[in-house]
Amino acid sequence: MSLIPSFFGGRRSNIFDPFSLDVWDPLEGFQISNIPSTARETSAFANARIDWKETPQAHVFKVDVPGIKKEEVKVEVEEGRVLQISGERNKEQEEKNDQWHRMERSSGKFLRRFRLPENAKMGEIKAAMENGVLTVTVPKEEVKKPEVKAIDISG
Repeated sequence: MSLIPSFFGGRRSNIFDPFSLDVWDPLEGFQISNIPSTARETSAFANARIDWKETPQAHVFKVDVPGIKKEEVKVEVEEGRVLQISGERNKEQEEKNDQWHRMERSSGKFLRRFRLPENAKMGEIKAAMENGVLTVTVPKEEVKKPEVKAIDISG
């Protein structure tokens, strides 16, 4: 399977040609139709895209969840320091008289878990949703500088 098709037929496999990127596909030749429809529906949405950045004050998670209401998303902390973000986008109802020409939007459940570091303030986690982006802010404890005590030297 080449990213850019060969006009001369067949597969090109020149490793020095940047336009000939043959990629081994372990599922090549298998029927995709054997996969249950529910698995195909959820596979595209199963891994919601998440960015996790650390600022001096907090850990900030941004999750792309377009078309999902805040009531359909859960943000939980479990087992002490595991942040869990989950939700579900329901499939659009089909009418008998409808004729679909293209169905690309994904539906199904998603679940992501992150082990938070020791400096996370677990009791002060906040979440907000705006324009299809869920932002979860986990404040950090201030790093305490070790107290240095001067010792007098006798003698």
